[in-house]
Amino acid sequence: MTSPIIRFNNVTKRFGDFVVLDQFDFEVAQGEKVTLIGPSGSGKSTVLRILMTLEPFQEGALTIADISYHQPDGRGRFRASDHHLRQIRTNVGMVFQSFNLFPHMTVLRNVVEAPMAVLGLRRAEAECRAVELLRLVGLSDKKDHYPSQLSGGQQQRVAIARALAMRPRVLLFDEPTSALDPQLVGEVLGVIRGLAQEHDLTMLLVTHEMRFAREVSDRVCFFDKGRIVEQGPPDQIFSTPSQPRTREFLNSVLPG
Repeated sequence: MTSPIIRFNNVTKRFGDFVVLDQFDFEVAQGEKVTLIGPSGSGKSTVLRILMTLEPFQEGALTIADISYHQPDGRGRFRASDHHLRQIRTNVGMVFQSFNLFPHMTVLRNVVEAPMAVLGLRRAEAECRAVELLRLVGLSDKKDHYPSQLSGGQQQRVAIARALAMRPRVLLFDEPTSALDPQLVGEVLGVIRGLAQEHDLTMLLVTHEMRFAREVSDRVCFFDKGRIVEQGPPDQIFSTPSQPRTREFLNSVLPG
């Protein structure tokens, strides 16, 4: 068996005295699609932000694609070096709630900028890759538009293309539809569904779209108070959860 592409080992994350992740253990296999569900403040998005190196943590260890996140600093503490951060960021991409596009750049330039600056691609190669990715997300005809000329759903699809342009091994989605009008949610979920079904990407999703989570995931993890209370195949979690806290949460968010 191959090593997990993601491994949290006894990771603790605090904001002041508030413990967000409590000795957190978690592994994800290469190509696995995992959805994290649970109440607000339970630690789901913090997991993604740590993976994207946007948040440090105080204790434990994290390995992504065989790269150790933290290294000892010689004083009994652990700190992420710049070298390790750069290595990790070339393996991980993230799609945020708010699209975070550069408003002064065209769609095409939004997608090519990072591959050119970080990966050192020549413009012709970066643009060729960007055009193909915009086709993948159904926006070939919008490459010369600016973000302000696009709907929210279109902007989020550009954000997905931009994340894919870095060719990450792990793609993170942090509630990618929460900022969208209800009528635009379906177009973004459709793109994510296609990626999950047709590509060998490792994907972690935080979402409140329970029906979508059931459809697209290999595994669903229910979070509460910084721990995974229950995890398993989607049908098991949504149809026959074993933990009372999981049942209580699902009863509060599922119709009927």
